Amino acid sequence: MPFVNINVKKGKSGEYKVAILDGVRNALIETIKVSEDNTFQRIYELDEENFIYPRSRTENVTIIEITMYKGRTVEAKKDLYKAINLNLAKNPGIAGNDISIVIYDLPPEDMVLEDGKPINE
Repeated sequence: MPFVNINVKKGKSGEYKVAILDGVRNALIETIKVSEDNTFQRIYELDEENFIYPRSRTENVTIIEITMYKGRTVEAKKDLYKAINLNLAKNPGIAGNDISIVIYDLPPEDMVLEDGKPINE
């Protein structure tokens, strides 16, 4: 069950943000076989003064952080990166240069999903 945090510049439409959420979710389902109802996703909108990024990026700069438990192969992660980039290029039209992705792999005992029990219990 991945936890996804997405950072974008403030001012994007609801439709734009939903497209990002859907694109990331669909990539997780397609590539690492997450079940359709098994993700937590959040979008954070940042004001200009709270978001510094390289000048080579545009107003569509998007940072995606995915926290999940260890066990996915390097190939699966590469497939995930590619799928996210393809999905977000299609809709809402974010260029690959504007997308940064970070994965945090945690041991299962470091993730509690419900009832105070780690994943591996």
